[in-house]
Amino acid sequence: MAASPAYGEEKGGSSSLGEPEYGHDPASGGIFSSDYKRHDDLKEMLDSNKDSLKLEAMKRIVAMIARGKNASDLFPAVVKNVACKNIEVKKLVYVYLVRYAEEQQDLALLSISTFQRGLKDPNQLIRASALRVLSSIRVPIIVPIMMLAIKEAASDMSPYVRKTAAHAIPKLYSLDSDQKDQLIEVIEKLLADKTTLVAGSVVMAFEEVCPERIDLIHKNYRKLCNLLIDVEEWGQVVIINMLTRYARTQFLSPNQNESLLEENTEKAFYGSEEEDAKDAKAEAASLAKRKPYVMDPDHRLLLRNTKPLLQSRNAAVVMAVAQLYFHLAPKAEVGVIAKALVRLLRSHSEVQYVVLQNVATMSIKRRGMFEPYLKSFYIRSTDPTQIKILKLEVLTNLANETNISTILREFQTYIRSMDKDFVAATIQAIGRCATNIGKVRDTCLNGLVQLLSNRDELVVAESVVVIKKLLQMQPAQHSEIIKHMAKLTDNIQVPMARASILWLIGEYCEHVPKIAPDVLRKMAKSFTNEEDIVKLQVINLAAKLYLTNSKQSKLLTQYVLNLAKYDQNYDIRDRARFIRQLIVPTEKSGALNKYAKKLFLAQKPAPILESSFKDRDHFQLGSLSHLLNAKAVGYQELPDWPDEAPDPSVRNVEVPEWTKCTSREKRKEKVEKPFYSDSEGESGPTESADSEPESGSEENGSSSSSGSSSSGSEEEDEEEEEDDSGEQSEDKEEEEEEKRPKRKDKEGSHKAVLGTTGSPSEEEEEEGAKKAKKKAPQGRKGRAETSSEASTSESSSSGSDSGSEAEAKQRKAPPSSKASSKEISLLDLDDFTPPPPQPIPSSSIISTSLVTDLEGLTLTDTSLTPTLLSPAFSAVKTYELLHRMAGEGLAVEYCFSRRPFPGDPHMVAVQIQISNNTDTEVKNLRVNEPKPLSGMRIQEFPEIEHLAPGDTATVVMGIDFCDSTQAANFQLCTHTRQFYVSIQPPVGELMAPVFMSENEFKKEQGKLMGMSEITEKLTLPEKCRSDHTIVQQVTSAANVGRVPCGASNEYRFAAKTVTSGSLVLITLERREGSTAQLTINSEKMVIGTMLVKDIIQALTQ
Repeated sequence: MAASPAYGEEKGGSSSLGEPEYGHDPASGGIFSSDYKRHDDLKEMLDSNKDSLKLEAMKRIVAMIARGKNASDLFPAVVKNVACKNIEVKKLVYVYLVRYAEEQQDLALLSISTFQRGLKDPNQLIRASALRVLSSIRVPIIVPIMMLAIKEAASDMSPYVRKTAAHAIPKLYSLDSDQKDQLIEVIEKLLADKTTLVAGSVVMAFEEVCPERIDLIHKNYRKLCNLLIDVEEWGQVVIINMLTRYARTQFLSPNQNESLLEENTEKAFYGSEEEDAKDAKAEAASLAKRKPYVMDPDHRLLLRNTKPLLQSRNAAVVMAVAQLYFHLAPKAEVGVIAKALVRLLRSHSEVQYVVLQNVATMSIKRRGMFEPYLKSFYIRSTDPTQIKILKLEVLTNLANETNISTILREFQTYIRSMDKDFVAATIQAIGRCATNIGKVRDTCLNGLVQLLSNRDELVVAESVVVIKKLLQMQPAQHSEIIKHMAKLTDNIQVPMARASILWLIGEYCEHVPKIAPDVLRKMAKSFTNEEDIVKLQVINLAAKLYLTNSKQSKLLTQYVLNLAKYDQNYDIRDRARFIRQLIVPTEKSGALNKYAKKLFLAQKPAPILESSFKDRDHFQLGSLSHLLNAKAVGYQELPDWPDEAPDPSVRNVEVPEWTKCTSREKRKEKVEKPFYSDSEGESGPTESADSEPESGSEENGSSSSSGSSSSGSEEEDEEEEEDDSGEQSEDKEEEEEEKRPKRKDKEGSHKAVLGTTGSPSEEEEEEGAKKAKKKAPQGRKGRAETSSEASTSESSSSGSDSGSEAEAKQRKAPPSSKASSKEISLLDLDDFTPPPPQPIPSSSIISTSLVTDLEGLTLTDTSLTPTLLSPAFSAVKTYELLHRMAGEGLAVEYCFSRRPFPGDPHMVAVQIQISNNTDTEVKNLRVNEPKPLSGMRIQEFPEIEHLAPGDTATVVMGIDFCDSTQAANFQLCTHTRQFYVSIQPPVGELMAPVFMSENEFKKEQGKLMGMSEITEKLTLPEKCRSDHTIVQQVTSAANVGRVPCGASNEYRFAAKTVTSGSLVLITLERREGSTAQLTINSEKMVIGTMLVKDIIQALTQ
């Protein structure tokens, strides 16, 4: 940007942009300077017709803002350019507006209509920027406009705009909290969004607006867990923290049984034998009551999906996962976070500080987790003091009997450091180690006593304080140390150390009866010059000596109390009066002086040296409250584990597993003896849905009806229920006779995978059928290769039939279609029509010859019926891949056969027809170097070795377009030439038909409302108002299946995308006159939008 040269300048420098020089006075804001012309210049540039000048002006203005200069007087000139067509200028204008919208609210309000127009802009960046500016205007009067804008943006096609809507929600909530209910509705809608871009932002809005509404998360819990890995890092942190709190309310503690066992061991260790015997029964009863813990699958899902994020490059994400594991995972699994946290210690000191705070808390409860990484916490001389002290804390927490010698050697080195605060912390750490590990107590004490002769007064003082605490544990054994410390009173000047020595001598004056009075004498001399903390301990020492050795210390005590009586500090004066009344009996003194000795010389418990991080784990790790050890504003408490697990079914979302689950269960009920082995059954439901219905359409003389498909299927369903077994067996025989010759014909074709392009007549098919009866069934392999290869002959012949002929033929042959539909139900395809109330046992339908015929078939999720499939094959549109002029006599055309591609159900089958118009033979026709875009896959057709002059070959290749209409590029090669070609699919060819009942359609449509729904109105021309024509036009535009519908003015179609299996539901409702409404429901909004255009074009052309 134009601002870049200006950043490095001093205040007095001049800018390369021709800006005026400013004085060094920080108050000089340029008000009295001669820079008014510059603003005029900028205004002229903004008013010019040239986009380049406007862009330059905006760059300069944004540069001024970046340097902290006021550019608000340019607001009117800038706002005018919101309507500029140049995207770059528009973006910079919105950057400017976001900056000044809050400050210049009145000016911004004047241009609200401009921002509202921006919300309708075709460019997603502009729509998002307009919403951002609108939400930056903090004026209550425009709250309704903001709410409307947010609601519209929440349904926007662009995930980026929906993300911006999520960001605007907390802004609106802070402006007007009364809008909470409406905002919650928007949040609920956005939580259902399946794009990773929106997930983090909407969870942040949820946390800001309604964190208590945990019910909104139930249905989206599994989706958020699965999306987590792909969300941006900022969103990952927010989602993980929210899911941590969610899991603490919805799942049982994974360590509940372990915690009970730990309590038992502690009781057994400390309690007496009698108590153990009593407790044993109660413990056994409580263990018996408690069921064995089984982790909820959703709990496991969260742990499994967050674990890979421990390898994230972002320290905040790693820290978030670490706290999640610490708070939610079983103890045995928490260890995985240690390595990731140790890795973060190589980062910046700020990151180290936060990580070490959390490690210090974790290492108190889960010491074993970090023990293998002990050396990672050794202190470097370059570490800042706060990092050193935190590492000391962790090392002290990790100290045990096995590694204490190593740690103490480290501590010895640290004591020599020049950093006095660090040395003091090290001495305290040695004291803690001595307290916690009994066997090194004497060693530590001796080491600390040696430090008393150190030259550094601070080291000595800290040692005295720590020794005082250690001596309280075993005072009788260490009277020599007390004597040694008493001698230090002459040298040590640090008040805390002097006070500690005096307290020790007073407390254990019986162990040093000769030294104590002398120390009191010395202290009485310097009493007036001592610090307050020392004076208080001198008074205490005097009182204790008076009670134990009054002969030697009576006068000294009176002298000290008299000095204290007139001290400047009222605490010391009060203490002196109180002690005098307590220890010196007089007539006025009460009964308390009888108990003076008990009060002063009572047995005092030894202080417990604890870590300052001991009780911090009640705050959520990684939070600001944990860092400060105080509850910060906005902190949400981590909930306790529930005693009983809430109902897990609230998280169940009905996933449309189209034919896998229900059809298999039905097949088990219906079929007594399964056809397939397990492996065939599993791979089954992916391929034959499209190849199976051929039989039905062949029985109609290879001419499928396109107009009456829906009505025909409904009639057939009703007839199926009344059908008797005799008719079924006849139908079977007819179908078998027609299936065999079809396969035989296909085998005869050697030119390509899909057979020849010529369409055989009905007489030829009948002749083939007679020949096929005489021959034995083919091997399974041969049938598998050719099972799904029958598109061209049927589709071309069916295309020549008129609608009326098709209807007539279909009425003539109802039994055959009945039989075929029933056989499909046996092959995992039973949900294409409403199931009959009383299903007929399939054993009565199947003959052994049919089983052998069907054995080689494989099945897909895409289930089709003959009557519903026919419209799609009424007219196959052909596209030119290579013109014969460009191909030097080689002409190549392609069409989408709408058959499943053998071997990969996620690929679209593309039928390619290659014609040799030259006088010479073409050799080695093949696909070379396919260069698909990321994610796309291309399965080449087998190489055609020879293509004679005038011959035509038809082959099939498979392309996985990844649910995108982007072109697949590849090279078509012969033995001499290479041709660069590309295949671009219409959006309607990226899907495969799905068949369902009316109720299933309505149910699925209900799940795909809101932003997954696109509605358009259209006017039907006269020639496109009959049922037959409407169905024909829709199925020609898209590869969809007809869904039965009770209403006469409605047409329903269903399909799913080939790659991802996302459902696409189409509803066309005829209104009064020639108007109609087209509705498409699909989570793939881009596909839905393009499909709307294609279908409207097909219906209105």
